[in-house]
Amino acid sequence: MLIRALREEEQDLYNQVVAHPLQSWQWGEFRKKTGVKIARIGFFNQGKLQKALQVSFHPLPIIGRTLGYLPKGPTPDEDQLAALKQLGDQNQALFIKLEPDLARTCDSESIKSDQEKFDSLQEFLTSHDGVAGRPLFTKYTFKLDLTPTEEILFAGLSSKTRYNVNLAVKKGVKVYENTSLEGMEQYLEILAETTERQGFYAHSPSYFRQMWESLGQTNMLHIFHAVYENTIVASWIMFVFNGVLYYPYGASRSVHRDVMASNLLMWEMIRWGKTQNCQQFDMWGSLGPNPDETNPWFGFHRFKKGYGGQLQEFIGTYDFVLDFPIYKLFRLADDLRWKLLRLKTKFSPLINPFLATISQTKANLKSRKVSS
Repeated sequence: MLIRALREEEQDLYNQVVAHPLQSWQWGEFRKKTGVKIARIGFFNQGKLQKALQVSFHPLPIIGRTLGYLPKGPTPDEDQLAALKQLGDQNQALFIKLEPDLARTCDSESIKSDQEKFDSLQEFLTSHDGVAGRPLFTKYTFKLDLTPTEEILFAGLSSKTRYNVNLAVKKGVKVYENTSLEGMEQYLEILAETTERQGFYAHSPSYFRQMWESLGQTNMLHIFHAVYENTIVASWIMFVFNGVLYYPYGASRSVHRDVMASNLLMWEMIRWGKTQNCQQFDMWGSLGPNPDETNPWFGFHRFKKGYGGQLQEFIGTYDFVLDFPIYKLFRLADDLRWKLLRLKTKFSPLINPFLATISQTKANLKSRKVSS
């Protein structure tokens, strides 16, 4: 087995053997523009590329080290971990976060049959300096087989979802693609409203604009809008990669929610995915088999479940630790940081109006001083 860094001219060959958009060559080029270092290595057998992976290295403040991230990579083995250790040492990494693209269907039969495979990999990772880490990517997702006919797929929707799709059609909601810089700016406008309303964190506008610069012309990224009465009420960014459709980013307005635009948008994405010869639709994240209805993400989970996909569970997140003493201190600090972020999210609905009142009062006082 020959393991080496991959060259620019091997881009197409690389994309053929990786399984996920976050491992694509184009995604790596995008992340470079955000200031992240990218390393790609290939595993060759008798001169043929068998598998490959892409790791991003992110600087850690104060301590002068980096954090490596390998999302949706191949199943770890001895060769992979040896190569990752070398990459990590070269980039002064404290650890490399692994989130392998290994999943099983969440039904009793599949869980039972795949348990030995999951247990074996988990034991392998924990015996090779792997520690259960804080996830960056959700552990669950819904995946829908797109190979059946449209009629069969529509029949597979829940009765409420079918009703909502039909309602949106009757109301006159239209779905169209606008994969352009204008389309991205429209998405960002709606995203700003969505994050303010729902109180969750999202990437910055510059992040998405750089994404457009890198991926907008690759045919991997597509932007769709759902429109009602000349108003874009929902906007989604979709990925297509190696025969799989993905739904990574979505945003919606608070107006016209009664016309069920997002329901029609999802159905139209299923139909569109079939025209792109996609065999599968990965809905990019959900809650687990027995979701808590009080969880803020329960609505998204229920929405996706209505389209008939199978709930899948990934193997999870492991930190491949290269320096245990400093890593333990890092985890303590990181745990504290997340507790503070949760407190900020919890109390922001109470604090933000208060801050807005103070800001408006200052503005009024300044205005009075100028007028006097």
